[in-house]
Amino acid sequence: MKIAVIGQSLFGQEVYKELRMDGHIIVGVFTIPDKEGKADPLAKEAEKNGVPVFKFPRWRVKGQAIPEVVDLYKSIGAELNVLPYCSQFIPMEVIDNPKYGSIIYHPSLLPRHRGASAINWTLINGDKKGGFTVFWADDGLDTGPILLQKECVIQPNDTVNTLYNRFLFPMGVKGMVEAVRLIAKGEALRIQQPQEGATYEGIQKKDNAKINWNQSAETLHNWIRGHDKVPGAWADINGQKITFYASTLLDNGSSPRGQLLEIPGSCRPGIVTKEGLVLFGNDGKALLVRSLQFEDGKMIPAGQYFCLGSNAAVELTEDEKKFAEEIRAVWKSILTNVSQIEDLTDFFKSGAASMDVVRLVEEVKLRTSSFQLQNEDIYMNTTFQNFIQMCVRKLRGENDDQDLIVDYVEKDINNMIVKIPHQLFINGEFIDAEGGKTYTSMNPTDGTVREMLADLMEEHQEELATIETIDSGAVYTLALKTHVGMSIQTFRYFAGWCDKIQGSTIPINQARPNRNLTFTKKEPIGVCAIIIPWNYPLMMLAWKTAACLAAGNTVVLKPAQVTPLTALKFAELSARAGIPKGVVNILPGSGAVVGQHLSDHPDVRKLGFTGSTEIGKHIMKSCAVSNVKKVSLELGGKSPLIIFSDCDIDKAVRMGISSVFFNKGENCIAAGRIFVEDSIHDQFVKRVVCSASDSERIGDGSGGASMVIFCRWLNGCTKDQIALYCCSEKFVMGNGKLCILPSGFFFEPTVFTDVQDHMYIAKEESFGPIMIISKFRSGDVDDVLRRANATEYGLASGVFTQDISKALYVSERLNAGTVFVNTYNKTDVASPFGGFKQSGFGKDLGQEALNEYLRIKAVTIEY
Repeated sequence: MKIAVIGQSLFGQEVYKELRMDGHIIVGVFTIPDKEGKADPLAKEAEKNGVPVFKFPRWRVKGQAIPEVVDLYKSIGAELNVLPYCSQFIPMEVIDNPKYGSIIYHPSLLPRHRGASAINWTLINGDKKGGFTVFWADDGLDTGPILLQKECVIQPNDTVNTLYNRFLFPMGVKGMVEAVRLIAKGEALRIQQPQEGATYEGIQKKDNAKINWNQSAETLHNWIRGHDKVPGAWADINGQKITFYASTLLDNGSSPRGQLLEIPGSCRPGIVTKEGLVLFGNDGKALLVRSLQFEDGKMIPAGQYFCLGSNAAVELTEDEKKFAEEIRAVWKSILTNVSQIEDLTDFFKSGAASMDVVRLVEEVKLRTSSFQLQNEDIYMNTTFQNFIQMCVRKLRGENDDQDLIVDYVEKDINNMIVKIPHQLFINGEFIDAEGGKTYTSMNPTDGTVREMLADLMEEHQEELATIETIDSGAVYTLALKTHVGMSIQTFRYFAGWCDKIQGSTIPINQARPNRNLTFTKKEPIGVCAIIIPWNYPLMMLAWKTAACLAAGNTVVLKPAQVTPLTALKFAELSARAGIPKGVVNILPGSGAVVGQHLSDHPDVRKLGFTGSTEIGKHIMKSCAVSNVKKVSLELGGKSPLIIFSDCDIDKAVRMGISSVFFNKGENCIAAGRIFVEDSIHDQFVKRVVCSASDSERIGDGSGGASMVIFCRWLNGCTKDQIALYCCSEKFVMGNGKLCILPSGFFFEPTVFTDVQDHMYIAKEESFGPIMIISKFRSGDVDDVLRRANATEYGLASGVFTQDISKALYVSERLNAGTVFVNTYNKTDVASPFGGFKQSGFGKDLGQEALNEYLRIKAVTIEY
């Protein structure tokens, strides 16, 4: 379809790009004129592609279309007008001209909140749901028939920015593209907007944004967040007009402590606390405002309201004066319309925009390595003299309580913008590696490499699951429930142990003198190193780190080289939660370099490792040679699952499939070999194959059905190398089918039957969606136990039978750290987890895990 895109901004740019990717021909782009020599993002993108770009300052004069403008528009021959974000009035001669008319985006669920400040009014009115509408443009601009709508839940502390970034922007782009597809297929709806429920609130102006304090806390909160950042809700306090930003509702817990601040018209004085300014509604409930702005443009943390008088200007040294002049030159290069940068020159009142803030941050970074700026530092120090004072204080090492500085990677995925830290995390700070060395991190589902961009974002649980998905290839729903869900449970569980770690009093043989007291103390070990694998990046971190911290230690954690992202996000969250600097440290990198250094380092007194048996042996040797550091190892497995004929066959099939294919087979306790009693063997195999074909595959987006690739070692391999490896003598795949698709690596679930004990696949860990089934003679319990235990691994095991005596007999004789009876994969944060033999030693989870990070001291006293 031939499309004209009429609009502006990043939103318009993204819609334009998606329409081109969808195969449509963009015959022309109509956007706004350049501002201060800078083209709009939509214009820049189109110009880069050689698409005709028109930058009309206006389309109409005194309500009448400009003939030359309309003629230029008609010359491109568009079949459809798409208006993704359009701030200009487009005449009906243009709206009605194309064959299919014009569609436009509106950030509300029409007919509610018609008008230009729709997002603001959604929040001001306290709507519980919001969304956007794609509708057919008419002369009312937002009164035309509805084509499609998408809605979302409004979170209690959403702002215009969070709502826009989380839903309205990403889903709005997709909605516009979906609308064009419907039009192309002839399936587009035209639903007339009802008048019932229709509103038309005007654009909010500063004069209208004054706060009426005689309202509930929730209404006050809605008013403030609905005006954040533009135009800003304000009130008169101590003779000054003060604007409030970053509001959140508070629960009705304990009364906050701080200095009282009289607010005219409010039922109670505000309270200035360390966290911000607490305000009260007429219902007695409270809200918290974190930032305040004064009439001169200066913005401060609300908690510093009473500190303004103590911030006397510091006198600059000669070196600091030189630095100030360098920064003055930077301001001049940015504010090209200002003839001279004076001390009272205001950055924003002189025309600076958000992109200029980013540039200023980078320019300062180039000139000093002793501190880093945040965007907020500029918003709170808008005049040149205030900005220099702030920089000098940072140069001198003041402002120790500064916010965490994070250099984020930004990724638009899963209907949200996720922002991921990517540097090392040491002593409470994100820093670059020595020499600036980096390595790429690949998304195993599509082979793409994540870019590195700098920005800030809000944190959500769904964000962690999304990061886990793009980093390790985990299925999103599983990542949300298990990878993230169990991680949260683990930290909550061990938090309860922090004040319950205790020793004991021991009676000893009485010698002379005969009064003795002996007791034990459990003490932290000190610096603990943790090395984790790639299959459950966040959960493995949680299992070890939570116990380590609860025991009172500091931790240096090395995530797997290919899956570092949730560990870095965890570092950010731990800093924001108030964990002291230096307690949590994250060192991404290779095992050969970072892992080896941690094993060798004399100051590390404990190392916890989860990974392969081969690497575990090497780590244990290094730890012994270095300083005989304490070690716990959770290593490989070839876990047996024995299914007797008297089992619940439906449950055995269902759980048997789960025991192998859970998390795509990337599971250390996966049932590596299933022994089935011969009388039910054929029935079991038939039902497994049918069930796996129907329910255990994951759509690959190409019309087929395959399971996401099970091995991270495939990353970086060519197709020929993968095929050769899979068909080699070492790793015989039989009839297993490896699908190497353009969108990434996938492996179909594979079932091997009649596997004999001497075969390679009967002995070695598969770590993938490979089910290995062997049969055993009916009634020969001891023989199947001998075969199940004939392995150097001993991590987990399972048995299915309805005979309780048989279940107890088998579970007692299975040589594994965990035995599941009539279930599988049922781990819990309170139950210890760890293996026997070459599956390692030591425990994760449960009370026993604490002992891995404690040392016991015996004290004997004579009295």
